[in-house]
Amino acid sequence: MAAVLAVAAATLAGASIQGSIGFGMNLVTVPVLALTLPDALPVTPVLFGIPISIAMVRHERHAVDRPGLVWILAGRVPGTIAGAVIVASVSTQTLKIVIGVSVLLAVALSVSAPPLPLTPGTQFSAGVLSGTTGTAAGIGGPPLALLYQHRPGPTMRATMAASFLFGTFLSIVSLSIAREVTLAACLLAAALVPLVVAGTWIGRRAHDVLDRQWLRPAVLTFAAISAVVVLIDALR
Repeated sequence: MAAVLAVAAATLAGASIQGSIGFGMNLVTVPVLALTLPDALPVTPVLFGIPISIAMVRHERHAVDRPGLVWILAGRVPGTIAGAVIVASVSTQTLKIVIGVSVLLAVALSVSAPPLPLTPGTQFSAGVLSGTTGTAAGIGGPPLALLYQHRPGPTMRATMAASFLFGTFLSIVSLSIAREVTLAACLLAAALVPLVVAGTWIGRRAHDVLDRQWLRPAVLTFAAISAVVVLIDALR
């Protein structure tokens, strides 16, 4: 019972964070699942991506960067393949260190360098990185968040949510082919869906405050936290 309560609390907190800034749910839920219900990984957190992405896209669908989304999704396909190849050939510890350091460097550059232009090239590249890191380490948000950090909050959140929804289906297909999808993991995800929806609603209440002046600092801070958590996990 304690394990289920811990997972439920992490799910609500993670969904609230993602609902407010556009990403970050798996950073909260995956470590808790790994400690309490490891057999639910990776299927349960992958399935979480469906309801939260649908809710976010529906709420701010008018703001989706549709031309940019096409290039991001085009990049996610080879990125997902690359992530799967990397997982099969590189140790998890090494992979996490590389990803953690890369995200920290990206945050540092975003603070000191001028904004990246939104072009087909940068959007395709961000899609590749997001697909690669999302498949290999479960952290696909930072590349897209850093690219869109200077755009309006609704545009960033909705575009990322649409990308995550597409990526979720890719992951589910891959996991099904690998026969990693279990009934227990699916039932746990289904039981926690109400908390995912509730957390999304809670996070949405913060939109007005964040969108005024705090969205970019929140994105950069959480991206940095994501990288540090990954590095700590890799080095412990």
